[in-house]
Amino acid sequence: MMNPERYLSRIGVSPETVSEVDLTTLERLQRAHVTTVPFETLSITGDPFGERDGEGVVLSLPALYEKIVVGERGGFCFELGWLLADRGFDVTRLAARVVSAIEVPANHHPLLVTLDRPYLVDVGMGPPMLRRPLALGDRADPDGAGVEWRTVESDRPDAEFCLQYRTSGEWTDRYVFDTTPRDLRYFEATCDYLQHAPESGFTGDTVVLRATETGFVKLDPDAFTRVSGDDTDERSIDPDAYARLLRTEFGIDPP
Repeated sequence: MMNPERYLSRIGVSPETVSEVDLTTLERLQRAHVTTVPFETLSITGDPFGERDGEGVVLSLPALYEKIVVGERGGFCFELGWLLADRGFDVTRLAARVVSAIEVPANHHPLLVTLDRPYLVDVGMGPPMLRRPLALGDRADPDGAGVEWRTVESDRPDAEFCLQYRTSGEWTDRYVFDTTPRDLRYFEATCDYLQHAPESGFTGDTVVLRATETGFVKLDPDAFTRVSGDDTDERSIDPDAYARLLRTEFGIDPP
């Protein structure tokens, strides 16, 4: 049985402190999620140093709960985000298309949460990560990592909006999306493609990422990177260090 209080504890939020359905609570939950639950591909790639294959990604809410909450793992965009509806928020699943990746339909899955106005909420991106809700048609001041975000009308016929970001200089497109409601089954074909196709960005080297208040940490099979604002610290690692960092930085037991 899926327990929302256990999910809140998983992201470091005391269940008794989450009672209001408002923007402050939404911001708190999104920030807690992206800084606690890693973006990771171990289910697809398996153990980078051993014989164990990844168990695969199944788009079933009980299976995702068992993995992320009970197993204290991470995931990618299709696997995250059911908690808000349980807390009473008006949530719509959206299909997006990351413009810098292989352009298959619905290759990303953000959420739309309606309060006084619609807000884009996303807890399943690699860097740069969206750390707080973003009102549609609005622009947000730079976050703790120095990233500024906005949504604008898309000039593409297959999308209503475009999410853009910048740290300095010109705006960069992150992904395009529309506000058509989707259910989880809508993403099954793309999820299957992304975890099996040789050209998919998820079937190469294992990657584990987690947002921090000022940047992010990233674990590759041969390197650990910590980014804070404009500062980047990258160091080479061996398999023993990989296993240790997977546990200490991301809370994941090695495969």
